[in-house]
Amino acid sequence: MNYNTCFHLLLALFIPCSGLCWGMTVRNLNSDQFALLEFKDRIAGPQNVLANNWTASTSVCNWIGVSCGILHKRVIALNLTSMNLRGSIPPHLGNLSFLLSLDLSRNHFYGHLPKELGQLHRLRILRLSYNRLNGEIPSWLGNLQGVRRLRMKNNNFIGTILETLVNMSNLQILNLGFNQLSGQIPSSIFNSTTLEVIGLFDNKLEGQIPEEIGNLLGLEMLSIKAIKGLTGQIPTSIFNISSLKTIDLSNNSLSGQIPSSIFNSTTLEEIGLFNNSLEGNLPPITNAPKLEFLFLWGNKLSGNIPNSISNASMLKKLELSHNLFSGPIPKTLGNLRHLERFRIVNNNFITGSATDHEWSFLSSLSNCRNLRKIGVSGNPLSGVLPTYIGNLSKSLQFFLAYNCELQGIIPMEIGNLTNLLVLELGHNKLSGFIPASIGGLRNLQGLNLSSNKLEGPIPESLCGLERLYKMYLGLNKLHGPIPSCLGNITSLGYLYLNSNKLSSAIPSNLWNLKDILEIDLSSNHLHNSHAIDVGNLRSLLKLNLSRNLLTGDILSTFGGLITLVSLDLSNNILHGHIPESFAGLISLEFLDLCNNNLSGVIPKSLEKLLYLKYFNVSFNRLEGEIPSKGCFSNFSSTSFMNNCALCGPPRLLVPPCKNDIHKNSQMIILHAFRYGLPTIGIVLVLIVLTIMYRRCQRSTALPVKDDLLSLKTLRRISHAELSRATNGFEESNMLGSGSFGYVYKGRLSDGMEVAIKVFNLQTEGAFRSFDIECDAMLNIVHRNIVKVITYCSSVDFKALVLDYMSNGNLEKWLHSENCFLGIIQRVDIMIDVAVAIEHLHNGHPTPIIHCDIKPSNILLDEDMVAHVGDFGVAKLLGEGEVMKQTMTLATIGYMAPEFGSAGIVSIKSDVYSYGIVLIETFTKKKPTDKVFVEEESIRHWMERSLPKGAIEIADVDLLRREDEYIVVKANCISSIMELALNCSAELPEERKDMKDVVVELKKIKQRLLNNIQHF
Repeated sequence: MNYNTCFHLLLALFIPCSGLCWGMTVRNLNSDQFALLEFKDRIAGPQNVLANNWTASTSVCNWIGVSCGILHKRVIALNLTSMNLRGSIPPHLGNLSFLLSLDLSRNHFYGHLPKELGQLHRLRILRLSYNRLNGEIPSWLGNLQGVRRLRMKNNNFIGTILETLVNMSNLQILNLGFNQLSGQIPSSIFNSTTLEVIGLFDNKLEGQIPEEIGNLLGLEMLSIKAIKGLTGQIPTSIFNISSLKTIDLSNNSLSGQIPSSIFNSTTLEEIGLFNNSLEGNLPPITNAPKLEFLFLWGNKLSGNIPNSISNASMLKKLELSHNLFSGPIPKTLGNLRHLERFRIVNNNFITGSATDHEWSFLSSLSNCRNLRKIGVSGNPLSGVLPTYIGNLSKSLQFFLAYNCELQGIIPMEIGNLTNLLVLELGHNKLSGFIPASIGGLRNLQGLNLSSNKLEGPIPESLCGLERLYKMYLGLNKLHGPIPSCLGNITSLGYLYLNSNKLSSAIPSNLWNLKDILEIDLSSNHLHNSHAIDVGNLRSLLKLNLSRNLLTGDILSTFGGLITLVSLDLSNNILHGHIPESFAGLISLEFLDLCNNNLSGVIPKSLEKLLYLKYFNVSFNRLEGEIPSKGCFSNFSSTSFMNNCALCGPPRLLVPPCKNDIHKNSQMIILHAFRYGLPTIGIVLVLIVLTIMYRRCQRSTALPVKDDLLSLKTLRRISHAELSRATNGFEESNMLGSGSFGYVYKGRLSDGMEVAIKVFNLQTEGAFRSFDIECDAMLNIVHRNIVKVITYCSSVDFKALVLDYMSNGNLEKWLHSENCFLGIIQRVDIMIDVAVAIEHLHNGHPTPIIHCDIKPSNILLDEDMVAHVGDFGVAKLLGEGEVMKQTMTLATIGYMAPEFGSAGIVSIKSDVYSYGIVLIETFTKKKPTDKVFVEEESIRHWMERSLPKGAIEIADVDLLRREDEYIVVKANCISSIMELALNCSAELPEERKDMKDVVVELKKIKQRLLNNIQHF
């Protein structure tokens, strides 16, 4: 056979074969096209992007989001991320048999994953994050052995993490974060040696991190954060993974200490261990040279920061906030030359030795030239800020030292930190002047110096802070004028100058800050040369000008503040009418105009304020009918008391309104003379006779006993003696303050330590409070009730001298970080309180209602014996009385429902308050916590949560899982909380008597002791 013959024979064979191959490719391409067209028809999207682009008239390889292979022209990638597509994922995608990459992330897909996707055996990348997919993670994922990147975070997947994922032997990235996955982390998934990234954060997982995680020798990032149920120790094997760049176990419940060996011969770059429930010590790091970030914030870790941290020379971010760390801050931090962020907020760190009063660790941090953020707030560091604070990195943007017990002055060198964005030094004990050098921090956006002892004027240099957004200077001793140039800082959003001694006219240009959100100038000595015109403040949310010397009318321009939520003009000298324009304050929730000289009527148009929750116009000269509709149906008598001639429904304790008073005025006068005067005379005679009868009866019913306290027979003490006892009522001797006045610690001439309660006679009801407390104390002597030693009373000064309680009050022991009460201590304290209340209710012929039972009124002596004090709002029931009506309100959160709504008090009101305190004592939650104010009461929360078990509700420091008596203690707390619910029942008649409460509590204590001894 010659050459030509052979060539023609081969050509004859090749042509049919080529046609067959080409036909197969076309058919397969048509199959891909059909699958994608079916997909398109079952989803929706804006602007019909797919509908207009995916058409049969064009090649599928030219469609948007579609990629095809170079040789076979089959669809190998489908990338539709962030296209706002909506619908369920159709099963037809399973027919794209050559698909290597499927990315449907950041859309609105919902429903289950179709099982047909399990047919995509060539798939290498599967991205489904940021959708609304649900159901369990399908088992068929284990069939996709070629997948290298599996991203399914931010969906609603439920169920457990399947062990079949171990079959994905080429997997490099596994991200299942932000779902609803539960159960334990299966150890099998860590057998895949190819894994580089693991993300299981923000799920509902529980149990421990498997030790097998150490098998992942190529792991670069581990993120298992925000899982409260994650418990146990951190596996030591984690720190044998030399490739690690990120470990993120944040927002769990880690506990234990950091061993000093953890940083030996390592260069940490990134570890994050936030808020876990893991137990035990952090294991040593021996092979982790690539870690850059160490995040341990939000756990329960304790102990010191080891000095060996300096070996982590590549560390960029060190996050230890919200833990229980203690001890000094290492001075070796300066070796971390790459450090950018250092945060240890809310721990128990101290500065160093007792002689080390300066923050010497700042000196070492000056070597960190990349440092941008320092956060040490919420630590009892004490000491003073050193002058070398000015040597810190010029790149520093945040310096947060809030609530650190700082003393001394603010060094002027702080002005060297020219790139600072936020300076937080509030809630300390800083004194001296505000350094003018702060005005040189031209980039500053937040300045907080509140709650210190700063004095002197507000420096005008602060006006140079042109970018300042928040200025908090309240609760200091600043005096002088408000600089008018503050009105030139147009960036201001928050201005707080409250509770100082500022005395000047309010600069008129402050009202030109049109973008400001909150202004608080309250509790100063400010006045106004002109009426306050706030018409330009179109973004204002809160305005507090209370407790100043403001005069004049309230301008109608206030009504234009449609965004205003809170307005407080109380305790000034304002006069004129309440503007009708107030009806325009459509967002208003809080309005206080009390203690002024306002006259006229309450505008009926205020009924339109749909969101108004608090309203107070008491102590003015208002008259006319009180509006009754809308929000006014919810206000009580305390909103309107002490006015000239207001009238309305009886529940508001004002006279009823008369429709035609002018027409009937003569008839009223005639009837008054004809019938009123004789009636008044008869009533007066009856009152006098009743008083005489009661006095006789009381004198026979209450024989004088030797141990009864009688203020009438006590030796009165002089003002001069009290002044000497307190060094002139020096502020350092002040123990506390309240609505009544102040309490000082003093030492009498005989050496006796006492507490001196001085009444502020300028406040409303001070005289009455003093008289009530004296009257209540007159007949009370009891081991668990604060004893009155003597008193001082003159026209302009009134004080009670009481037993000094060296351990402060229960509130301090419950809510201060440095205080702790054991379970038996708490039970003993609440038994003491119950016994005291029971004595008030049943220990005298005339029951005494305390009316203000709360932790701050429960005082503890040197032996931690509880004493009930502060009888300033107490009520004495007369013979045969079971309740009284009062206009005096006690503390919000502890008041019984009938007390707060109708002003009705009885001994059952005290029982309710006791029940709330009982809950607070064992849960460490206040009834005024924001969650209870906005959603439900603390009692409702307890009623809902108690069935879940004591561990869910108790103070975490009382019930620790490692405690051998946890079951015994949990049963005790559950019994006490059931008693608390019985005490705090909504209806008074359903509440227990205090006598029964005492008996029940003592039984609970005895059971606790017996069980512990038995254990």
